[in-house]
Amino acid sequence: MSKDFAGIANLRNIALTLRYDGTKYHGWQRQKNAVTVQETLENAISEVIGGQVSVTGCGRTDAGVHAEYYIANFRSDCTIPEERIPFALNSRLPEDIVVRQAREVPWDFHAVFNCKRKEYTYRIHNTEFRDPLFNNRVWWYPQSLDIDAMRLGAAEFIGTHDFSAVRAVGTNVKSTVRTVFSFDIFENYGIINFRVAADGFLYNMVRAMVGTLVYVGVGKIQPSEIADILASKTRSLAGPTVPPQGLYMTNADYDIEL
Repeated sequence: MSKDFAGIANLRNIALTLRYDGTKYHGWQRQKNAVTVQETLENAISEVIGGQVSVTGCGRTDAGVHAEYYIANFRSDCTIPEERIPFALNSRLPEDIVVRQAREVPWDFHAVFNCKRKEYTYRIHNTEFRDPLFNNRVWWYPQSLDIDAMRLGAAEFIGTHDFSAVRAVGTNVKSTVRTVFSFDIFENYGIINFRVAADGFLYNMVRAMVGTLVYVGVGKIQPSEIADILASKTRSLAGPTVPPQGLYMTNADYDIEL
């Protein structure tokens, strides 16, 4: 326990497992002039515990991006049993955010710094006609895509690389090197899923990788060219950044069970 809280024995560190539809939100992180998932969740927690709270989320999802599995944590002296916390919070949250589980975790647990592996899935509705029931859930792309070619291209992203060529230009980070553990592409009922797991992601990295693979799928880029694109560190050589509504955070791994 830190020195700041050493004398407060009843403080708890609570980890929450969330799902949310990001359509109406300007991403996860609190902002001054836009509604975000973090702000909405913090307001609900504050209502429940009767005081202000700061919530740490495992990733900065962009505006319009969804989460099927998302971990956040906060510290509080609330006495509500962990199994009752989801019910208390869900009664105050809008329908597009749901807390599925609350778990008391060690004091030094941090949703960002303790995360070993994150997984995102991007979904493309690859059919001739748009389906209105998929609005804001997938990216509709009617041109035929070569899945086998895209799988060969996805394999080129696996490993430890400098991913400068597939990130938003102008974003400042200490290092642009990341390790991609897996990149799988599979199709279900006209939906092509791009599922990628890594130790971390740069801003817009997943959407730029998928855009590059879409170029592979239509023959604008050859799978073997991706290694050279990464080596170039040049964003303009890769494919476009695909729209946010097809992107989901689908997993986050920690050393402790959540």
